[in-house]
Amino acid sequence: MEKERQVLVIFPHPDDEAFGVSGTIALHIENNTPVTYICMTLGEMGRNLGNPPFATRESLPKIRKKELQDAADALGLTDLRMWGLRDKTVEFEDDDKLTEKISEAIQELNPSLIISFYPGYSVHPDHEACARAVVRAVGQIEETKRPKLNLVAFANNSIAEIGEPDILHDITAVEDKKIASIKAHRSQTESMVATWAEKMKNQDPTLLNAIRRERFWTYKF
Repeated sequence: MEKERQVLVIFPHPDDEAFGVSGTIALHIENNTPVTYICMTLGEMGRNLGNPPFATRESLPKIRKKELQDAADALGLTDLRMWGLRDKTVEFEDDDKLTEKISEAIQELNPSLIISFYPGYSVHPDHEACARAVVRAVGQIEETKRPKLNLVAFANNSIAEIGEPDILHDITAVEDKKIASIKAHRSQTESMVATWAEKMKNQDPTLLNAIRRERFWTYKF
């Protein structure tokens, strides 16, 4: 993995980082690279309330905020920024204002790498709004000064339309940190993680590959 000056991670929901990029975050941190994670919402409209339920619609924002902090702690991430936008309404934010807000963060941090979603291939409307705003903000920067964009795509048509990912990170060395960060988002992940126990015991190759390989597409303007 290339040594970066500063990494900026931008996603709309708590746990968006956990599955696809938390191992990469942990590797950068272990490489003494500053990492900032901006989470746009508190995920208060998350579909799960725990299994068995331990949250309500009223308590979920506070719970997910704590889960996000716990996930960051599991990765050794110290610069976590919660913008507090309303979950499931990022798509309705003013495009220019959202882009400007991201631009201000880029100007402050001067990252050499930004990690976010790939516009058009990230399924959820909030994901797409975040992805478009990130690309717009970076696109406004002079070409020779732009940070790299490493983006996550998981729509079913991703590979067919944009090709195979051009960056693959083996995060086996920080696998335990990644799993801990996923488990930290307990309200949303507990049921799924419970199904892993037998597979992990048997070293199921499909599950291990999903955990240990993180894939990105380099965005080209």
